[in-house]
Parts: sequence; structure tokens; C-alpha cells
Amino acid sequence: MKRSFNNNLIADFASYLRLERSLSLNSINAYCSDISKLIVFLETSPDNGGIFSPESATPQVLSTFIATQHSKNLSKRSQSRLISSLKAFFRFLELEGRIKESPAEMLDFPKVKQYLPVVLSVEEVEKIIYGIDLSQEQGHRNRAITEMLYSCGLRVSELVNLRISDLFFKEGFIRVTGKGSKQRLVPVGAPAVSAVNLYLELRKLLPFNRKNEDTLFLNRRGGKLSREMVFLIIKSEAKRAGIVKEISPHTFRHSFATHLVENGADLRVVQQMLGHESILTTEIYTHVNSEKWREGILRCHPRAKSL
Repeated sequence: MKRSFNNNLIADFASYLRLERSLSLNSINAYCSDISKLIVFLETSPDNGGIFSPESATPQVLSTFIATQHSKNLSKRSQSRLISSLKAFFRFLELEGRIKESPAEMLDFPKVKQYLPVVLSVEEVEKIIYGIDLSQEQGHRNRAITEMLYSCGLRVSELVNLRISDLFFKEGFIRVTGKGSKQRLVPVGAPAVSAVNLYLELRKLLPFNRKNEDTLFLNRRGGKLSREMVFLIIKSEAKRAGIVKEISPHTFRHSFATHLVENGADLRVVQQMLGHESILTTEIYTHVNSEKWREGILRCHPRAKSL
């Protein structure tokens, strides 16, 4: 009976994450997996302090549970996600009136080393784009893909799900469906518009089934492109252009954001264009810019050269 009750509790939590928090399916599954582990710990572990239900959990019990998970050599990011899961779950119980106060409120996130993404220079981006062989069968499609990734800062999942009906080129925007099915309008530049329009003329000659009629980017058989295929396209075109950096489709998103920040774009505007829920996520691009600035100073400073 207890197991059935807790299964229902997790299902309710999943609905809360989807409807109230608008999280992606992957995030919802990860959060629910973490809470399932907590429930198993409370029901079966001798270290549960005599507490068997989430509603009775204390900060001490949660700390013990986290310690048991840390012993499994979780990465810092996985540890952070675990704490996010706990905070969200007990916030949900609080909102539902099942507890008066969240025992997860004072849990601290581990310090995660700042990750600076690989970024292409403007020259490297152009080298890749203009290096695409338009005489090849999929040349115009591949250029349109690359232009859209860089012009709009799209995630690869957003790119492959882009529809022709999402293009508002006369108005200078595209409609993007991001994480949690949230939609946003993103400006699109003239080079990307031109590349997509050229591709659309050739796309008319491709076979496609009815369910992909509105899908923008198609494979040779007229089906929807996979994320893996876009990854291979980008790797291939970067290699053709002689780019030695380890890049992926996401590198164009990082480059898009970094170049905007370098040229004075407001961080809030960049946040909205990227579809970031928190400004803290977008701030990584100020660190990328600062690192580049620091390296430039050190290259030019006479004392730095002598060290």
C-alpha cells in the first residue's frame, strides 16, 4: 500500500514539474528518479533515522541520504541536480499542504568548477559556412542549417523541430519551441534568411510524407533530420574547413551568444534569445568574454611576457 501511495506521489510531482515548472521530459525523469531513490532510502535503509515517509523527512535525514549518493562517486553536476530535485520535491509538498516547511531549504549546492565552452571566432564560423560545397546534393541544406544555428543560437533539438510555419522572414523573426515546450521569438539575420530560402526552393523537389510536410530540414528520404545527423554534418563541414577545435552544433550556439556579448548586447536580451530560464546560465558568456580579454592583456603586457 505504501509503495502504491508513493508511486502516486511521484506521479503528482511529475505533473507539477511539467505543468507548473515547464521542465523538459528529460529533466522530469531525472528529478523523479532522484526522488524514487530517496523513497527507497527512507523505506529500506537502516540509516533513515526511523523516518519512513517523505513528509516526515528532516534536514539531517536528507543530509544522510545525500551522503549515501555521494559515496557512489557522483559528479559535481549530478550532486547539484540531486539537491535541485530535493528542493523542488519538498517545495511541491509544501505547496500541496503536505508539509509545513521544506527540510531541503538549507541544503547547499556543491561548488562546480566553471566550465568555459569552446567558442569559434567570427572568421572560423565564416570559414565553415563558406567552405560548404553548394554543388553537393545536400550543400544548400547544410549551409542553411549552419546559418540558422549561428544566426539564431538554436539548440540542435530546436533546429530539427523547426517548421516552415515557424518562419516569419518578412517580419525578421522565427518562432522557436524550446525546453518545456516554451516558445520564443528570435530575430534572424539576412544571410540565414537567404540560405534557407535557397534551400526551400530545392526542398520542393524532395520526396516527403505528409507528417513531415511542415518540417523545415529533411534528410535524403524526405524524413525529419535526427540530432545525430546534424552533429555529423557539423563535424564534417568543420573538418572540411580545417577547423581543429572539437566542435558540435552547440558550439555555434555558444559562439552566437559570446559574439553578441562581445559586441555589447544586453545580457537579458541574450538570455531571452537563448531561452534560458535563469540569467545565471547566460552569465557564462561574460566569463568567456572576460577570459578572452584577460588573455589579450597578458599577451600584450611587457611584464607578462617576461614571466
